[in-house]
Amino acid sequence: MRKKYLIILCVFLLTLLLVTVTSANWTYTVKRGDTLYRVARRVGVSLSQLRSWNGLWTDHLRVGQRLTIPSQSTGAAGRGGSRAGVDRYLLARLVHAEAEAEPYSGKVAVAAVILNRVENPKFPNTLAGVVYQPLAFESVANGRIYTNPNSDSIKAAGDAINGWDPTGGALFFWNPSKPVSRWIWSRRIITRIGKHVFGL
Repeated sequence: MRKKYLIILCVFLLTLLLVTVTSANWTYTVKRGDTLYRVARRVGVSLSQLRSWNGLWTDHLRVGQRLTIPSQSTGAAGRGGSRAGVDRYLLARLVHAEAEAEPYSGKVAVAAVILNRVENPKFPNTLAGVVYQPLAFESVANGRIYTNPNSDSIKAAGDAINGWDPTGGALFFWNPSKPVSRWIWSRRIITRIGKHVFGL
């Protein structure tokens, strides 16, 4: 009888562990022009890891195919975790692409918004998950995120990782002088830094 309870307990704990691990993953949808190598590089995992997690035997991808991305491999902090392991370079690339012409505090603010999203349950819980969330950032859609960041963007990413948040907890930013979704104007504006507005 005791052995039966021990087996049931082990099965329960193993199931709980698997549910926890799989719920931390996110999904990437393949777009035209994507290769397995580019996707792996974009999301910060190795090619072999991406193949393994998705049961792929070849590098052939189809547009619309959904790939599972293991969040613990991205080097980003999840909810409740430390920011020490955050991929500073990926964050700096997004900062550079979205806020290159902004003042330094505006660059830090953009980085802080990204990190605030990682820690908010309404968004993916990894840096790569937030950055590559479909339709989230224009610079990802137009490829500008793949440009090398300048030293200010790298420093700004580091300052945000270390806790500086000039926005006071914002989850969104946008440039009101550019065409944006009507929906974004339903967000409560917290502050304005440079040309960007920051809101909840």
